[in-house]
Amino acid sequence: MKKLHTINRNLKASIFLFCAVFVLACNNDDSGDIVVADEEDEVEVLDVDDTDFDPTDWTTETHTKDVDPNFDEVFDDTAVKRLDIVITEARWQSMLNDMTETYGAFGSGGGQGGLTETDDNPIFVPAEVFYNDIEWYRVGVRFKGNSSLQSSWRNGILKLSFKLDFDEFEDEYPQIDNQRFYGFKKLSLKNNYDDKSMLREKVAGDVFRNAGLVGSHTAFYTLYVDYGDGPVYFGLYTLVEEVDDTVLDTQFSDDDGNLYKPDGDAASFAENTYDEDEYVKKTNEDEADFSDVESLLSILHSDTRTTDAATWRTNLESVFDTYTFLKYLAVNTVIQNWDTYGRMTHNYFLYNNPDTHKLTWIPWDNNEALQEGKMGGALPLDFSGLSASQWPLIGFLYEDSVYKEHYDNYLQEVIDGSFNTSTIQSIYATYSTLIEPYATSEIDGYTFLNSSSDFQIAVNQLNSHVEDRTIAVHNYLD
Repeated sequence: MKKLHTINRNLKASIFLFCAVFVLACNNDDSGDIVVADEEDEVEVLDVDDTDFDPTDWTTETHTKDVDPNFDEVFDDTAVKRLDIVITEARWQSMLNDMTETYGAFGSGGGQGGLTETDDNPIFVPAEVFYNDIEWYRVGVRFKGNSSLQSSWRNGILKLSFKLDFDEFEDEYPQIDNQRFYGFKKLSLKNNYDDKSMLREKVAGDVFRNAGLVGSHTAFYTLYVDYGDGPVYFGLYTLVEEVDDTVLDTQFSDDDGNLYKPDGDAASFAENTYDEDEYVKKTNEDEADFSDVESLLSILHSDTRTTDAATWRTNLESVFDTYTFLKYLAVNTVIQNWDTYGRMTHNYFLYNNPDTHKLTWIPWDNNEALQEGKMGGALPLDFSGLSASQWPLIGFLYEDSVYKEHYDNYLQEVIDGSFNTSTIQSIYATYSTLIEPYATSEIDGYTFLNSSSDFQIAVNQLNSHVEDRTIAVHNYLD
């Protein structure tokens, strides 16, 4: 990392010299930076003296969009790779100030209770990213998350999740026009919040994709952040592929359809909850066409559901990839994942596949999977206690005898295939051996572990969990 530190020292020296002069002259804000707002009302922090640079590490293979995403390089299941983020002290302080303004003082306590509701994401700032001694320039970096972000922040844990956007600042820095990381524009670094095994995000994602569902690739990375005094080990992270980037590009033949990330009451698809503002568009944002989700809501609650079930199914299947959802539902219920539809009105995507003109379900954010969970716990296999009117995509489909039969068949398929006990326990053994040295060497203030023994205890619990779930499915089907 000698090259990284040399670049960082030179960059900081020039930036801080200018910022000191700039603050005295203009006093725009406490950080010495110009603060501007982007189209999503996120604040971007731009130093005014760092636009003159030569991207010497730039190659077609590593930095451009002229190549296919290199999944073997970026999402390697056999290694724990390292990323370094270098941020100037001024920009880092701007990120912290923004968090304080939104969520209160760092380490102020409060846990998960009393979460702050906000429509604004944390601010992006330009930073340098290093991987295998190669530099990516002026990458957009911000904190990410909701309850996990707030809880970590308030409990004084700086191991926060990050979002990387490699050409976020291309307008300000023409040298990075269409910059990519081995073909990827966006990536998420998930902090494995509430997961002392640090395996759940990775393994749950593998299970969904191995079941034949669309989903993000994941991989293990150690993260080091230099925000002024040299690299600090932020811990073991899970790198997650972004749905609105390469998931659409590589797992569908056409990426021009509407992609939604519903959040709020409308995400439940309960009757009379339609709200375009809560069907958050991630593609085609400028087009005011929400007819696909509106049709799904209308057909779902049609009277034909109880008067002519065959017609209701036909109409529903014309706008919604029903069998993909039922397979997803079977996987999600077998592995137990409470922090999504059925308990929470978030953490999934809907994509209107142009090939079928049907909305397709895509799982997202799996760090709370593979456990009974909170907020009433994960849903039982028979959905007892579920309010069908509140969660109609589950309740109404399960009440239909045709769809219930398919769901039951998928349950058997899951425990025989993607969540087979011996297969999953073998995966746990392989991954836990791979990551243990990095997980158990996390440092105070940048870890969710109380001791190194927490890691193995959590892995043991996962091994017991998959056995218990197989028994539960057998009991349900019998």
